[in-house]
Amino acid sequence: MTAFSTVLLITSTTIFCCFGAKSQTSAFSNLPNFETRSCQHRLQTRPLQSSYAEYLESIPESIKEIARNSEPLVVEKMPSPLPENLRNKYYLLRHGQSTANIAEIISSSRSLAYSEKHGLTLLGYEQGRQSANQLLDVLIQEGASKGDTMVFVSSPFARARQTAEACLDGLRMEEKNQQRIAELELTIKEDIQMENGLMERYFGRLDFDRIYTYAYVWPMDAINTTHTAFGVESVAAVCTRLYGLVEQLESQYQGHHIVLVSHADVLQIAQLYGANAQNVGTFSSYRFKNGEVRAMKRTPDSLPEPSPLEAPQRGTAKFVEAQSK
Repeated sequence: MTAFSTVLLITSTTIFCCFGAKSQTSAFSNLPNFETRSCQHRLQTRPLQSSYAEYLESIPESIKEIARNSEPLVVEKMPSPLPENLRNKYYLLRHGQSTANIAEIISSSRSLAYSEKHGLTLLGYEQGRQSANQLLDVLIQEGASKGDTMVFVSSPFARARQTAEACLDGLRMEEKNQQRIAELELTIKEDIQMENGLMERYFGRLDFDRIYTYAYVWPMDAINTTHTAFGVESVAAVCTRLYGLVEQLESQYQGHHIVLVSHADVLQIAQLYGANAQNVGTFSSYRFKNGEVRAMKRTPDSLPEPSPLEAPQRGTAKFVEAQSK
């Protein structure tokens, strides 16, 4: 076994998708859940135990309140770069299409943590399920070896956790993916670790506003990574919580492939921050599509070609189109 396995990131306050011996299942189907592969590399299934709503009921109110009452940090500078030699490899998975994408609104309120609001559409679920094949492709490209382990870490927003569940559905239910998993002798942890450090970037007074108002903020990000215009969470503050999350995961795991399931701005910032880009504030030129997976690489030359966005025109269908780019 190599020094690396796979982990999915969610937030800075850690809980797992199951308590005691119970595990949670997809909110979208009665398909059996994916079990961690044994030393004999067997793929096992189990019956549906609970819906997403029942999962939420299982979360202690104290955990929900911590997430919902959290305040974005206000920082004066960017944090230190991530350590050069990390013990784990990290992958970035953006949530599938959500009802907020369809409504063409910004959805960043902390009150959404551990709630059902702004979850996935049916298309979003399919995007999450199809991301499983893409995830295995990226894993192989990054040199995954036989016997490695994958872990999912997710934001506590519904659309992120549901995407992690959908990806697990794709890993366990698609025959082609099962064959690839068997060939890799890959262990996949069924439990989804929830982390507040992966919550959506907070957009302050622009929260719940139309998505064209992103264009008020992103140009300023490229000029000043510590700005908080409109009460938004700064790029530097997002990097600071990502640094804390990675530090926590590095102490928790060794040799894992860690998949972070989160939101567009957070993952795009993570991509540039992890790659030691000269200006992390230009992250909006490196957009993730819904359900897209990328490896978090460590050098600026690893970044894809930038594609600056034009602000969608108010009152046009380009609102929704922009969310999938």
